[in-house]
Amino acid sequence: MSLTLKKIIFAITFNSCLFSLLIIGLNNYNYSNKSKVNLLIKETVQLPIGFIVGTSFIAGSIIGSILTLNLTKRK
Repeated sequence: MSLTLKKIIFAITFNSCLFSLLIIGLNNYNYSNKSKVNLLIKETVQLPIGFIVGTSFIAGSIIGSILTLNLTKRK
């Protein structure tokens, strides 16, 4: 298995575990603090602020780990 594929699998597995912990942690969260995210066209439904921040962090971690991979072939 190539090193690039191992890094991608590790990044996806690690961030999936973080997302699972985020969901489990939010089960006991007080849902009184909710907010909407303004997208370009519409707004999302009201979500807890911790969920918005957590998913943003996880998405940034996945994108950052994929962008740092050297995808060019070496001679």
